[in-house]
Amino acid sequence: MANAITFPTLEPHQAFRLSMLLNDGRYRSYTIQIFVLMCLMLGIAWLVDNTIRNLALLGKDFSFSFLWSTAGYDINQRLIEYDTQMTHGRAALVGLLNTVVLAVLSCALATIIGVVAGVLRLSGNPIVARLTVVYVEVFRNIPLLLWILVFGAIMSEAVPAPNAFKGENATAGMILGAVAITNRGVFIPEPLFTRDLGTLNLGIVEPSLNAIAVLVVVIACVLISRVLVRHANRVQSQTGVRPVIWWKTMTVLAAPPLLLLWALGFHLGYPELRGFNFQGGFQLRNALIAMWLGLGIYTGAFIAENVRAGILAISKGQTEAAHALGLRPGKTMRLVILPQALRVIVPPLISQYLNITKNTSLGLAVGYMDLRSTLGGITINQTGRELEGMLLLMLIYLSLSLIISGSMNAYNARVGLKER
Repeated sequence: MANAITFPTLEPHQAFRLSMLLNDGRYRSYTIQIFVLMCLMLGIAWLVDNTIRNLALLGKDFSFSFLWSTAGYDINQRLIEYDTQMTHGRAALVGLLNTVVLAVLSCALATIIGVVAGVLRLSGNPIVARLTVVYVEVFRNIPLLLWILVFGAIMSEAVPAPNAFKGENATAGMILGAVAITNRGVFIPEPLFTRDLGTLNLGIVEPSLNAIAVLVVVIACVLISRVLVRHANRVQSQTGVRPVIWWKTMTVLAAPPLLLLWALGFHLGYPELRGFNFQGGFQLRNALIAMWLGLGIYTGAFIAENVRAGILAISKGQTEAAHALGLRPGKTMRLVILPQALRVIVPPLISQYLNITKNTSLGLAVGYMDLRSTLGGITINQTGRELEGMLLLMLIYLSLSLIISGSMNAYNARVGLKER
């Protein structure tokens, strides 16, 4: 006779005992987590208490009131109004904006260089492929700080002085009559408006209403063009025929901004040589140019390898299918390969963007006044608030990194393959 199948029986409900916190699997994990959390909180409390006691022994307190005291130092590159009589908080804001601008410009340059170099790395032309290999290996195997110093030296020593642009015997000339590259900086045209709408007083900054109006119109035009594209996609999926909308999207994107610029009297203010230096226009300091080139070209070498790995991760059958449909190699790469490779490229690309943002702190080596040089440098030296300044510096860099990481992760979720 076959053995009867037996099933485990549930234990009767038992009263809770303290020993169950370790012996019962239902409570053990919670017990360990709570214990670790309490140890962590005790460690933080001890660290804070010890810090306060040491500060008291030095005759110091923990305060951020220094942010409202007069800074007394100048910042050569700035996007908002600032002078030496403003506060350390204002100086930190100027440094933060300089950091953000440098990070954005460097990320854009690194992405462009990285994508182009990554594609050329796989070129069938051996000369192009080998030159790309040389670029990648040379730039990523030499420390970033050295490249920044090299570009800083080039901008200071290898370009002409402003007086080289003067007179009939000038040895240097402006590019297209609008851009002057000198050892004191790069001077480019600045946007100006004949009709000024004024500024919007936000307390900390006062942005131009002209710039806000242009930005709002551009964003609205982009959203409207996206609606037109989605409508065309919907019609194509229902009927199989895609309506011609290119002229509509071009009109929507170009006409309203151009009309607004015309109504505001938009024009460019060109730099002019007056005396010993250029006046007018917008000056990009050599320190900014050196940091931008150093960060962009150096990080572009790493992004190129990420792009190459992403392209190689795509099956060759995709390329063969695209060629069978009559697509040229350029369109195959742009429309078939790269969109699929993004899911492999984007995750390591996030790390490169984070590295660029944190490496902007190297601007101190060439005199670029970023957040590290203002709040983490001169302000701390003047006020003696090392702890408060470093805590603020760490918090700001952490916030910037989390914003970049969150934005790129959201983009990665959009371009990732959707499972059905």
